[in-house]
Amino acid sequence: MHSNDPNHAPLRDVAQSPEATARYLADVQRVLLDIGKNLETLAVETRLHCRGTHVDGDRWYHARLRALPVEKALKDVLRHVSGLTDGLEKTAYKRNAFTDEVKKLPGKRREKELEKQRKKTPPLQASSEFSSPNSAPRQDPGYAGPASIYDLGNRESA
Repeated sequence: MHSNDPNHAPLRDVAQSPEATARYLADVQRVLLDIGKNLETLAVETRLHCRGTHVDGDRWYHARLRALPVEKALKDVLRHVSGLTDGLEKTAYKRNAFTDEVKKLPGKRREKELEKQRKKTPPLQASSEFSSPNSAPRQDPGYAGPASIYDLGNRESA
């Protein structure tokens, strides 16, 4: 169906869907885990064979020393396969997180815009308090004492 299309990329559809991406990465991970098991078995068998290969004139540790580079190489490969499987899991998680973030973005932007508008326009109650110069000054119950020094004589002393 898409084989005649020159612009068709086989993984384009997979990349566009987080669910398809997760399924694909899970399949690749299963294959890599299978390969990892086989490599572990190969590492054990290689170790046994290489350490068991003695040559005339060898001391007891020579075969082991010759086997160490081979064992190390297989161990490195196993470590890389393990890193790949962990990376695939992380990638699937991040792909889903990306989609969730994209879905939430319009709402976040709307919230930011509303917050910006709230900061630009002061609340109506605060502005009406100082709007007309003819209005009587507000009496604060905390300042009910004398208004001038001439009113001090009327106070009772303690």
